[in-house]
Amino acid sequence: MAHHVLTPPVTEEQVRALRVNDTVTLEGPLYGIRDANQIALFDRGRATRFDLAGHAAMHTAPNVRKVAPSAEHPAGYAPICVGTTTSARMERFTRPLMSQMGVRLVVGKGGLGAASLEAFREIGGAYLAVIGGTAALETTWVEAIEDVDMDDLNPESIWKFRVKHFGPLLVAMDSHGGSLYADVAARAKTRRELVLFRLGLK
Repeated sequence: MAHHVLTPPVTEEQVRALRVNDTVTLEGPLYGIRDANQIALFDRGRATRFDLAGHAAMHTAPNVRKVAPSAEHPAGYAPICVGTTTSARMERFTRPLMSQMGVRLVVGKGGLGAASLEAFREIGGAYLAVIGGTAALETTWVEAIEDVDMDDLNPESIWKFRVKHFGPLLVAMDSHGGSLYADVAARAKTRRELVLFRLGLK
């Protein structure tokens, strides 16, 4: 296990150096995405002015407060609660997010499935997991909301955060076919079979 400090944009080589059970701390830009803006991008043909190539995208719809633009709040928003949301329902967007937008790292909670794991392997990406219920802590890692696009979808806009010491995040899926979620499912299945056998149900 190794710890990596990454400042996006990152290269494919940097991402392929990540292995399951490594940890990552992100510095600098981090983009916030969620269902509505990905539906707009990939189902409805909308475009974003953000260049996401090599960047990390976090599944989130933050709680924010509208404020006057300033050096502290350049986008005119103050972060109130910026936490990850469950990733599974956005499974179908992982490949286009990587192949069309160039995203290398996906940050979320709860994991993704086999199709995402294959996209990480083929294209070069990784899933960085956050423990559920840590939104208050995550918010302290957000220095500012630097910019926002598709704000008609607020709070499911595309957010550009500036983060500092964001992590450590756990590499839960890597570009080498490793997945903590697949491992847990396999172990659970084996234990279930053993319990059923001992109960005489197998």
